[in-house]
Amino acid sequence: MSDWADGAGRKLAEYPHPSTAVDIAVLTYSDGELRVLVVEHSLGDLALPGTFLHERERAADAARRALRDKTSLTGIRFHQIGVFDAPDRDPRGWVISIAHAAALPRKDLPGDAHLVCVRDGKAEQPLAFDHAEMVAAAVADLRTRYAQRVDPDGLLGDEFTVLELRRLYEVIFGVPLQKDSFRRHVVDALVSTGRMSSPGAGRPAELFRRKDGARLPAQAAVLFTG
Repeated sequence: MSDWADGAGRKLAEYPHPSTAVDIAVLTYSDGELRVLVVEHSLGDLALPGTFLHERERAADAARRALRDKTSLTGIRFHQIGVFDAPDRDPRGWVISIAHAAALPRKDLPGDAHLVCVRDGKAEQPLAFDHAEMVAAAVADLRTRYAQRVDPDGLLGDEFTVLELRRLYEVIFGVPLQKDSFRRHVVDALVSTGRMSSPGAGRPAELFRRKDGARLPAQAAVLFTG
């Protein structure tokens, strides 16, 4: 393969090569808000955790390394959500970034994690490079998955009330949801624990958990997106 050349006799090493990076948008639900994990970048801005690929390194391995070294997160699930390749996206030079997304309960993040609020798919603080676009893509990905299954990332933990679930979905989708319609769309994907919540001065409410493998009806996506 090292002897390969194109029709003009130009070898692979003679083609211009961009640098390749990975960035990871880690979303969470905290204090009634959707939030994204950020770190201080060397350029002085807030940024998603990320890094450049090492020679012959896989993108997923680089993403794991970035999460471990910059946020102390290990063993979490994430997936690719897109490639960001605007030639001028990075002031340091020609850099293509392979963006990834993850969603974790707040308890699984470090206690001192720097979190930025996300509303209507937008980070509420300026982020470096095109990381705001990556956050928007991560939220769109989250909405697609949450329209198919009840809280697949366990942002509410193992047990929750229907009210807590509805509030989570209102935050994720950015729309108010009518309580009876919401319950009707999700109830078949829930299993009662047989226990009641202990909200202090409020009224107790039935606690549920997710039903293994259950999918939400197709009509749920219409309800959630308004």
